[in-house]
Amino acid sequence: MASASTTEVFNCTPAEFFKIVIDYPNYPQFLSEVKKCTVLKTEGERKLIEYQVSMIKSFKYSLWMTEQEPGLVSWEFAGGDIFKTMKGHWKLEDQAGKCRATYFVDATFGLFVPGPVTKALLDVNLPNMVSAYHKRIKTIYGK
Repeated sequence: MASASTTEVFNCTPAEFFKIVIDYPNYPQFLSEVKKCTVLKTEGERKLIEYQVSMIKSFKYSLWMTEQEPGLVSWEFAGGDIFKTMKGHWKLEDQAGKCRATYFVDATFGLFVPGPVTKALLDVNLPNMVSAYHKRIKTIYGK
């Protein structure tokens, strides 16, 4: 099992950040490891999203995303190539007109991935993802 968490303050409102998080088809424009992101099904506030990702190797997985505007986007594993389980969330809070965002993910792999490799992937990917969201906010909102 691998888990990661980070909290960051972004230069936008929680509602603005929420819009970026749920704009799944545009993930490839700013998250370099995401090659394609497709909404497969919508059921109320839940969406089944298929991710095609390339990190060391290419793989696909699907997550049920639950959108609770404006403060929470959570997910749970639906199926895929590499993961056995995955759950997580973005929790968004106002902090003096900015967005305090907490990201959490917990996953188990369906195949053996050595602990040091898992840790290295998380240690590199998490800061890169946070940086990509900062850049996306600047691109979309000019902030």
